[in-house]
Amino acid sequence: MRAARRTASQDVVRDALAVAPEAGPARVRRLGSGVPRRTVTEQELRDALAVASTDEPDPALTPDAVRRTAATIAQRHPGKAVEIRIPPYIAVQAFTGVRHTRGTPPNVVETDPATWLALVSGRTSWAGALADGAVRASGTRADLSAVLPLAASPSETVGEA
Repeated sequence: MRAARRTASQDVVRDALAVAPEAGPARVRRLGSGVPRRTVTEQELRDALAVASTDEPDPALTPDAVRRTAATIAQRHPGKAVEIRIPPYIAVQAFTGVRHTRGTPPNVVETDPATWLALVSGRTSWAGALADGAVRASGTRADLSAVLPLAASPSETVGEA
């Protein structure tokens, strides 16, 4: 009976995320809690970066753009050494290294959604956001300057067409 409830709840989450059951393991990754997490496609990332690149992103599109760009960093740099928090939309863990298992992780980056979108689009620099206090970064590994701004694919740069 317990397994049936778990499967039903997973189906509800999968439906909410619009993930087809036939998507298979290449499309859905399971977290430790059993909640499926979708892989962000290149087109979804391009759409999110288009939202992020505007001076005043559409408030209706901001949550999705924040989630997809943060999830992309976690996909490209898997691990649990750094926690990236953009409340109220998402928190992801990324980068290899010493992982934490309880409490607050030793390496945390936290910022607001508007600053995050400015960082991933290149409208704001990492150093500038830190200096202004718009980003709070604690820990020796909490420096995202090497991975920001994001590009549609790891081989592209933001300025390329």
